[in-house]
Amino acid sequence: MDRTPPHSTVLETALALIGAPACACDGNGRISAANAELALLLGGAVIGRALHDFFVAGDVDSAALLREALTAPHHWDALMRAGGEQVAVHLRAKPLATGGPGCTIVVTDISHFERSQAALRQTLLEQKAILDNASVGILFSKAGAVMSCNPRFAQMFGYSQDQLLGQAAAMLFVSADDYRAFGAIAGPVLASGAPFECDEHQFVRRDGGVLWCRVRAKALDLERSGEGTIWILEDVTDSRQNLVEVQAIMTNASVSILFTKNRLITRYNRGFAEMFGYRDDEALGLPGRALYPSDDIYDAVGAGAWPLLSAARPYQTDVRMQRKDGSTLWAQLIGYVVNPAEPAAGTIWIIEDRTDQKHAEEALRNTLLENQAILDNAVLGIAVVEHGCNLRSNAKMEELFGYGAGAMAGLPVRALYPNAAAWQRARIDTGRDFAKGRVSTCEIELARQDGSLFWARLSGRPFDLARPHERSVWLIDDVTARRQAADAVRRARDGLELRVQERTAELAGANALLQAEIAERRQAEARVHHMAYHDSLTGLPNRALLADRLERAMRSAARSERQLAVMFLDLDRFKTINDSLGHQTGDHLLKEVASRLCRAVRASDTVARLGGDEFVVLAPGVRDGVEAAAVAEKIIEALDAPFPFEGRLLHVTPSIGIGLYPDDGVDVDTLMRHADAAMYHAKASGRNNYQFFTHKMNQAAAQHFDLESSLRQALASEQFELFYQPIVDTGTRRLHSLEVLLRWRRPDTGLVLPDRFIPILEENGLIVPVGEWVIRRACEQSMAWQRAGLGAVPLAVNLSPRQFIHRGLIASIRRTLEVTGIDPGLIEFEITETALMQHGEQTLEILGQINAMGIRLSIDDFGTGYSSLAYLKRFPVRKLKIDRAFVKDLATSAEDRAIVGAIIALSNSLQLAVVAEGVETEQQFALLAAAGCTYAQGYLFSRPVPADQASRPAWRQLSQVADSGG
Repeated sequence: MDRTPPHSTVLETALALIGAPACACDGNGRISAANAELALLLGGAVIGRALHDFFVAGDVDSAALLREALTAPHHWDALMRAGGEQVAVHLRAKPLATGGPGCTIVVTDISHFERSQAALRQTLLEQKAILDNASVGILFSKAGAVMSCNPRFAQMFGYSQDQLLGQAAAMLFVSADDYRAFGAIAGPVLASGAPFECDEHQFVRRDGGVLWCRVRAKALDLERSGEGTIWILEDVTDSRQNLVEVQAIMTNASVSILFTKNRLITRYNRGFAEMFGYRDDEALGLPGRALYPSDDIYDAVGAGAWPLLSAARPYQTDVRMQRKDGSTLWAQLIGYVVNPAEPAAGTIWIIEDRTDQKHAEEALRNTLLENQAILDNAVLGIAVVEHGCNLRSNAKMEELFGYGAGAMAGLPVRALYPNAAAWQRARIDTGRDFAKGRVSTCEIELARQDGSLFWARLSGRPFDLARPHERSVWLIDDVTARRQAADAVRRARDGLELRVQERTAELAGANALLQAEIAERRQAEARVHHMAYHDSLTGLPNRALLADRLERAMRSAARSERQLAVMFLDLDRFKTINDSLGHQTGDHLLKEVASRLCRAVRASDTVARLGGDEFVVLAPGVRDGVEAAAVAEKIIEALDAPFPFEGRLLHVTPSIGIGLYPDDGVDVDTLMRHADAAMYHAKASGRNNYQFFTHKMNQAAAQHFDLESSLRQALASEQFELFYQPIVDTGTRRLHSLEVLLRWRRPDTGLVLPDRFIPILEENGLIVPVGEWVIRRACEQSMAWQRAGLGAVPLAVNLSPRQFIHRGLIASIRRTLEVTGIDPGLIEFEITETALMQHGEQTLEILGQINAMGIRLSIDDFGTGYSSLAYLKRFPVRKLKIDRAFVKDLATSAEDRAIVGAIIALSNSLQLAVVAEGVETEQQFALLAAAGCTYAQGYLFSRPVPADQASRPAWRQLSQVADSGG
């Protein structure tokens, strides 16, 4: 089916995209198509009219020029009538690309040019007035001679303007050597086209006096350095001396000194640079806001300082400030205006670091709060007593005696005793204990506020044992119930003694009860023992029990000269389920996995859980590796079926590492470590398989660890790069979009392919920040290409399964769109079929939010996972990507052709476009195009390339790439 749009439609679309007035004319010069900009310029509808009718008669022979443009590109200037006025324009014309008679014309309005000329003349007059009245000296020199200067320059050096004209510039310098040295510094800078600046240089006046000046210069013509130089000299003789004196004070000051003006940092001393972490003059010109951690703090300082500083009064406060590296410090800030008569002239700030003092105050305050919390929540009454009065009590103390909050402060201790005699006895006992340097304890009856009595246990001690008559602290516990219980026990004991003879028979029953209690206690001890050696979630043996059984099994195997197998088992992608569906779901899944494992292995085998999603199977008495492999295959088969839970079907697969005794280790630690290494090799081999340990795996494990360690630094060290591979329209073989592909360039080994490091990123969670970086960097690159004048090309970015379910995904995408300003329609997210189908309604919600932003969605690796058509038709996706596994043997496999045809038919019924990956031959491309595949991608068109190559216009002309590839 021919999907090429009509030529007129293509032409109208092309004119609309130009962005400037443009049209197309037929062979007779009549306008056959025009954009809205041309209609707006000429004041109405133009299609069907002769273009030369719009030109001013007698200006140029535009009709003849139009005829020439039918055969060759041409451009000219002319006057056109637009809305009753004459407009000067520049026209660029070239023949139509179709080869038929006609041409396209782009019109540029140049009427503003003459207005610019008049404005230029006025600007020159204004500039001369500025030069004549400037407060700095301005000199124009050429070939080492003074060509002209303003009055201020002549005044500074004690000459008239006429006296300086034609003189050698060297006469203004201290010596000829100084002149040559100055030229050696300034000359190369000016020759490079850059402006030259010098903070100060010494010159000599006509009368021999010394003149210090700040110098700025720039070559008049950057292309021809011999055309002369403009010099601007500012007399800084007086201010230089003042600056030297002030600089000496600031440099040697023991505190930070800072000058600001118009809220900008203009000067500071060494103490400030050291305190805030700036080098040399690095902080000059920074806004004062840079020294504060937030706008609120900065605004609060301004609001407090301005009323005082504007009245020429000093301002002082303690405030939290921010160093260059983002760390904060507490500082005492004192501000003075530079000139009390003119507060706007600037402010002097003196800053003293008070971080240590603040931390000490904060620690003391926290300690006091913690102590108060302890007192308020204590189960005992606590009181501080001095000179017979209660100074402070906690809430429990007030509760014990029936007083309201704070009512016991200042209360005499005498009021807590039922009578004076009890009070005096307590004083005598307490004084005796304190005098001997020991804690005073007793049980005594005390009186509540309402007069009721209760028994209390008192425990008190002085704050300082060397001063027993001063402040003391007391703890009080209500023991009334305990004493009553003790009295009841005593009464019961007395009664029991009287009835011993009568209750002999009952003692036998009591003995039986005691035996039952002993049995129950033994059962409790057995339960505790079981908990110490078994996993609390699954009931399986834990690491301690496994180590004991493994050691026993190894001794038995050594005696019987047989082998045993240790299988280290890790659940693939369990963390994704646990993070996305919650720990309750994860715990249920772990218990179900444990149950299936126990059913799958032999009765003599041990299944243990080490923690997390790690299990170990101990299989003693195996004859060889073949028997161990059979056990591993039964485990994989047992976990193959989905796990139903709360309306979901959970899928999980194991990666199993097998170590054999005695070949792979003769002690527990070695054998476990080698089985663990084999398990990681199974993960690296595609997961859902088992691997036997080999000594090469130690090296592989070390390489895996090295890769993971390097990956943690790769993002911060900017070692990641983006490559781009074109996706082409199968109908036109033109560029449709670019897929964004991640590459890692390690400093020591070079480019690392994604299949080596992407699984590690997925496993340790780094795929989330790296994925965010890929989206942001791809958007930035697209905007950079557009600013460079390249056409906007849609970008297809892969979302990993873990990144897709991350809670911060939507916020991160919105933030990237806002920061980069990219059109969301230029972004397409590719999500694998398996990732989409794992989370059902949650997937629908996430896809809906992404689609609402205007971002397109496609399903990657379609056909390699499992899909629910009920969900598929509800997903807001626009494309399906056929996995390269179905394209590889397309030319020779009828089965692959049937699968591809079915996917394309399904896509057509759902109104989805289809992209085929891995297209490498023209035969594959032809079969896909014939089957109705919309787009294709693969080495036939281009390998993935870095951004600089992808920006080349020749590379983007994919029809050329395709022809050369074929």
